[in-house]
Amino acid sequence: MKPRLVMKFGGTSVADLDRIRNVAKKVIREIENGFDVAVVVSAMSGVTNKLVGEVESFGKIYDAQEYDAAVSTGERVTAGLLALCLQEQKIKARSFSGAQVPVITDGAHGKARIEDIPETNLKACFESGSVAVIAGFQGVNKETGRETTLGRGGSDTSAVAIAAAIGAVRCDIYTDVDGVYTTDPRIVENARKIDRISYEEMLEYASLGAKVLQTRSVELAMAHSVRVRVLSSLLQEPGEGTLVCNEEEIMEKQLVTGVAYSKDEAKITLLHVADTPGVASDIFGPLADASVNVDMIVQNVSEDGASTHMTFTVPKTDAERALSVIEASKERLRYQRLLTDTKVAKVSVIGVGMRSHAGVAAKMFKALAEKGINIQVISTSEIKVSVLIAAEYTELAVRVLHEAFDLATA
Repeated sequence: MKPRLVMKFGGTSVADLDRIRNVAKKVIREIENGFDVAVVVSAMSGVTNKLVGEVESFGKIYDAQEYDAAVSTGERVTAGLLALCLQEQKIKARSFSGAQVPVITDGAHGKARIEDIPETNLKACFESGSVAVIAGFQGVNKETGRETTLGRGGSDTSAVAIAAAIGAVRCDIYTDVDGVYTTDPRIVENARKIDRISYEEMLEYASLGAKVLQTRSVELAMAHSVRVRVLSSLLQEPGEGTLVCNEEEIMEKQLVTGVAYSKDEAKITLLHVADTPGVASDIFGPLADASVNVDMIVQNVSEDGASTHMTFTVPKTDAERALSVIEASKERLRYQRLLTDTKVAKVSVIGVGMRSHAGVAAKMFKALAEKGINIQVISTSEIKVSVLIAAEYTELAVRVLHEAFDLATA
């Protein structure tokens, strides 16, 4: 049995027929390297946004099943075109929708989660000598037989899940960048491409604002030990890219691997909340019920000692919903004022080396203080330190921290 490889190409990689032909060349090269290949494709650049807009033209409240039926068509078009392109080059290929694989999901239309991917159909495809070209981002609800979609960035999740299901040696994610960098190269010119990064570090990167991989795809890769490689589809010779793998595969563990940032944050503060047992539950329970994701949380006892101030962050897109939920609970929470600030940014340093070294937070805080950057909120985990600062200082903070931890040097 040949080793199996999954190759995933995003919207910019299949934006037009010329780029689809470029993708076909990359697929043929891996076939010549001796792999059975499954290719997962996104919709051509801009198509999904167009389809979503057309669905919403009928109103903001719509049948979620028909939404999925409409917006999942873009990936099927790309899969068919790539299969035809490969056939033109005398390569046996057939396209699969998510339902034909099948990628079996739950019934949460628009944000479905994968439950199972039987290997039978893809195995038969490989045994016939064909390339499997699979529409990403989509699956099928086993209860109803209706198409489902996995949420934005879902093609990454499709690719990793399929790699796990067929026992692929690796899942190559082709994007418009040639790997994962120590920070955003648009902000720091000497940002360095990382050769290998652990699943945990990549998960922090993805959740903290880096747009290279979708968070759920990294979670899946970590859970099933799928080695993921990030490469550029736009380069003739994509190089080695960045390998996302188990920590044990990384010989030299940096104290800090990189700096991530997100401007998609909103800070909410409740002043003079009643300082009684259960008050935190009364605040964050209703927010959870409203599907508002809360991140950084700080609680301080106020000057009178009888009340408390509560500050936390939510995604900027959820700020209005969070405020309405809290205002609806005002009588129970008995807070005096409710403040919100959307002109904030979260900046984080990430690295598995933090587990065995002290002083990272102190070094981070000192570097920011020397540039007059005030820290509003702090949160930490075993391998990351995040701070909330005024958005106007984001780029300065990223540059300062990149330099403070010597990330430009290998």
